Amino acid sequence: MKEIRQLIAADLDYFIQLRHDIHEHPELAFNENRTSDKVAQLLQQWGYQVEKGIGGTGLVGQLRLGDGSKSIGIRADMDALPIKEESGVAYTSAHEGKMHACGHDGHTTILLAAAKALATRKSFNGTVNLIFQPAEEFGRPNSGAARMIADGLFEKYPCDAVFGMHNMPGYPQGQLHFHDGWMMASSDVVTITVKGVGGHGAKPHNTHDPIVAACSIVMALQTIVSRNVNPLDSAVVTVGMFHAGVANNVIPELVELKLTVRCFKPQVRKLLQERIEAIAQAQAQSFNVEAEVDYQHGYAPVFNTSKETQFARDVARKVVAEEDIVDQTEPMAGSEDFAFMLEKCPGCYLFVGNGIKDVDAASGYELHNPYYDFNDKNIEVGATYWVTLAEEFLK
Repeated sequence: MKEIRQLIAADLDYFIQLRHDIHEHPELAFNENRTSDKVAQLLQQWGYQVEKGIGGTGLVGQLRLGDGSKSIGIRADMDALPIKEESGVAYTSAHEGKMHACGHDGHTTILLAAAKALATRKSFNGTVNLIFQPAEEFGRPNSGAARMIADGLFEKYPCDAVFGMHNMPGYPQGQLHFHDGWMMASSDVVTITVKGVGGHGAKPHNTHDPIVAACSIVMALQTIVSRNVNPLDSAVVTVGMFHAGVANNVIPELVELKLTVRCFKPQVRKLLQERIEAIAQAQAQSFNVEAEVDYQHGYAPVFNTSKETQFARDVARKVVAEEDIVDQTEPMAGSEDFAFMLEKCPGCYLFVGNGIKDVDAASGYELHNPYYDFNDKNIEVGATYWVTLAEEFLK
């Protein structure tokens, strides 16, 4: 695979500048117009058939060669976050309050570098579908992946397998991490509204205090993971917001709680919803107040299929040294809407190390941090990996 790496390395300065340009002009979910236009222009220039406007600002670049019937999908996300950048890099965000704080600028650039190399080498037999997705950071069920699928992504561009990659700070730069099975958690948002009868703080006996009831709900929710979920499974029930009252001597009418709920298995997800709803209602009743539970399913858990994950590992051994491969990395409770694509198509999602903070400066900062920056060294690693993966899949 030396030839692939050399081909990508020859254009590396161009793609680093391209990544910096995308970084300097971040666009939020479903507003990735400039980025999408640039991606489409380059893909067309390299000979890809391009369809824009899939799922909003998403697009697919397709390249067919030979008479092979197999097809592969490779996905990159394009959107930025509503964060004020503090990294201090020369190409810092030109748009106040918007920042590529998750490295999607890097993911897009990696796939573009791979696209050019694939088109130059013409060394496969079948169909490559390059999926440039909007709104991964949308955080709700109708995110970029879901909207692309609803727009007929896999009907128009069927894939025998689909693959995605995310940079990961805290792992050594260029290290490739794989996980067979449940790799990332589902992410649900729950709002619990506790309704009582307000009144004077000096006369609590004339009220039905929703604050006390809500406190009891919060404490009872902590028993779900410890007493209802199998200890061999993982789950998180976090109350991240508790809003109530406006004055020290007024018992309010309402309390609002907001939760994030995460797990890896569908049966655990179902259990969590049942217990959260039951506990909220029962605790409220015991305090003579009412509780309304609005349970919103977010992203599904990421499930990597065994065959495709093993194939992805085998490809890694052609690209990087053995010590730079982690065969079965720790799953993480973060979420990713690539999960929706994996529900429709077998495949694998993998991590590439972005660097360690004390070694790689800004590249080691956590994702979604205002000081974070994507590690440009991963353009060569990631693009070489995608080219090798596609060519091996479509031999």
